[in-house]
Amino acid sequence: MKLLLDENVERALFLGLKRRHPGLDVVRVVDVGLGGRSDAEVLEWAAREGRVLVSRDHATLSAEAARRIEEGRPMSGLILLRRGVGVGRILEDLELLLTAARPGELENAILYLPF
Repeated sequence: MKLLLDENVERALFLGLKRRHPGLDVVRVVDVGLGGRSDAEVLEWAAREGRVLVSRDHATLSAEAARRIEEGRPMSGLILLRRGVGVGRILEDLELLLTAARPGELENAILYLPF
């Protein structure tokens, strides 16, 4: 599974994923030139690159992802992180998901972590 971490995701989560899973293909929005871009642009890029987007943006991103799904446009998956949950707990659930999910299984899915 390839991941794209949104701007609002803590750098500590990125570093934790890289430390625990050195071979994991994970990039941040700011590192691929998408900083400040619209939700639609970020989701489009993630779909083209086959990356599941991880974000804390419940307000607008979930609606944009749902719109893509309804319109039949590609959506590699969206993982929304619940407010007030620490990085350690998020890392645990992401690791479970990384271990259990098959390639493409999150396509057109919107998940909330922790489970």
